[in-house]
Amino acid sequence: MADTPISEMSFETAMAELEKVVGQLESSQVALEESIKLYDRGAELKKHCAVKLKEAEEKIAQITLGADGSPAGLKPFEG
Repeated sequence: MADTPISEMSFETAMAELEKVVGQLESSQVALEESIKLYDRGAELKKHCAVKLKEAEEKIAQITLGADGSPAGLKPFEG
């Protein structure tokens, strides 16, 4: 497991580590105690990635069009 605190990871870094954790868990080559630690870390990584995605969604703006079809402004993403 990486030494970097999850809260400091970028989305890409957290996702890469999550994929690594899943691979280790699927391999069945880890002791039970280590599996539990990996599962807990994976859950935290998943949560972090979900937060990062939500933050990105909130930054997305949709262009609104006026009656003549020209851009009239922006509105927040609603998803």
